[in-house]
Amino acid sequence: MIEKSTGYKMAHKLFRSFLALAFIFPFSASFALGQSGSVRPRRVNPPPESTTNTETNQPATPNNSRASASASRTAPASSSSDTTRAYALLQQRQYAAAATEAKRLSAADPNNSEAWKIAGFAEMSLRQYDEAAVDLQRALDLQRAANQEDPNTVDALAQAYSYAKKFDQALPLLIAATGRAGAQPNADMLYLRGVAQYQLNQTDDAERSFKAAVSANPKMAGALFYLGQIALKRNETDAAIAALNRATLADPRVAQAWELLTSAYLQRADAQTDAARAQADYLSAVRAAESLMRLRPDERSTLVYGRALIGSKQYERAAETLERAASSTNAQGETLYMLGFAYVNAKNYPKAVSALERAATKMPDNVNVYRLLGYAYEVQRQYAKALAAYQKGLALAPDDAELKESVARVTPQAR
Repeated sequence: MIEKSTGYKMAHKLFRSFLALAFIFPFSASFALGQSGSVRPRRVNPPPESTTNTETNQPATPNNSRASASASRTAPASSSSDTTRAYALLQQRQYAAAATEAKRLSAADPNNSEAWKIAGFAEMSLRQYDEAAVDLQRALDLQRAANQEDPNTVDALAQAYSYAKKFDQALPLLIAATGRAGAQPNADMLYLRGVAQYQLNQTDDAERSFKAAVSANPKMAGALFYLGQIALKRNETDAAIAALNRATLADPRVAQAWELLTSAYLQRADAQTDAARAQADYLSAVRAAESLMRLRPDERSTLVYGRALIGSKQYERAAETLERAASSTNAQGETLYMLGFAYVNAKNYPKAVSALERAATKMPDNVNVYRLLGYAYEVQRQYAKALAAYQKGLALAPDDAELKESVARVTPQAR
């Protein structure tokens, strides 16, 4: 049997190894521009008087009657290129018909900037962002050639490029849209500017843009989320937790924010030197992960939740939770490793072995799986199997002192 002091050292090493493996995706969650709700502004042409959905306090869906009104302010009067019908269809939210009519007009008269513009606005409402970007760019080029640049077209084109993830083309337009002299700060456009800068690795500029968006709209969940993500990447966990708590309060329906908040609490807990503070953070991580599980009960969320439960030393509960995800033949190796770790700490070594043997088939090059598997075998006095597991781990990490010690300790008893 493992001596008490040796067992303690190994358990401590295993826990540190667990932290290194289990904290697997603290920064991978992010708001996608293509999602619905509060994660992105979707207004085709935000009117000056209102850019916010009063129910969610977040960027609203496109108000196409207002957008189409601004789109038709300069409609030509000649019958051959009259955009009246296309505009009326846009007002009636018959977007496909509006786009078809506007494209017919632009084909007949390629210099009809208003037809290109209405086509672009209709395509935006249909979420055809690549097509909208092409048509709105054509409209803007014609406007500029006539020295009649329309800010509404610039704003819509900036959004189209953003939603099409063409951030390098979106950013100059977003900078122009948010820098007009005398204009009131538009939280939606500031948010999109921040997203473009973030995607282009202009992190400091993105942070300033998101802060400006939050200043204009203190309950903008998307901007608060990104501020939390930026802070967490810098290991500024206090700032990350503050921003992400505000994000989840502003919109509790967004799973990514709860996931990142859980990760922030875990990261701060792992770095704590005060046991009581660490436990408080682990418990906060558990509560955040419970909200995540209600919104998105998939394997990824279960892995995050299990990680929080293990951190708070709720090993049996963690094992029960992780077992549901591990029951699938497609379970990830990380899930099986974490399940094995929970079972080891719950002193259910046979189930730990079962989970870890499966983990080894999924992650055959992960030294920590063999370290923990060897430990689970050793405490059950299955020394030959323990030696084989330790030796596999040592083959992967020949300089690992703990594995060398484990092999030396088990070898005499395995004969």
